[in-house]
Amino acid sequence: QVQLVESGGGVVQAGGSLRLSCAASGLTLTSYAVGWFRQAPGKERKFVAAITWKDGSTYYAESVKGRFTVDRDDAKNTVYLQMNSLKPEDTAVYFCAARFGAVAQSLTVPSTDGFWGQGTQVTVSS
Repeated sequence: QVQLVESGGGVVQAGGSLRLSCAASGLTLTSYAVGWFRQAPGKERKFVAAITWKDGSTYYAESVKGRFTVDRDDAKNTVYLQMNSLKPEDTAVYFCAARFGAVAQSLTVPSTDGFWGQGTQVTVSS
């Protein structure tokens, strides 16, 4: 059974940092791209960042460039999202998703394809 499990969310003050984890089981991510998405209350789910597992290439939404970093741990089959300089507008439920045969930039195209986690709440207070 394939599972993606996010963790690391919480409440942080503006300017603070959080590190989210997306641990995959039941699949090996070698041939996948893994992306982070977020959904604020009453709003659509939006792309945040992604990594192509095979070559480590990354892609970011403009709103998080320079503040967020996505990376991976091959041994742990886990993708991370390091979030620095957090702003109240970063408040959302953050999801990870793995899409077979994709590259990071392709995850910017809205789709429900692939495997999705259940999400982790990030709240940034002002």
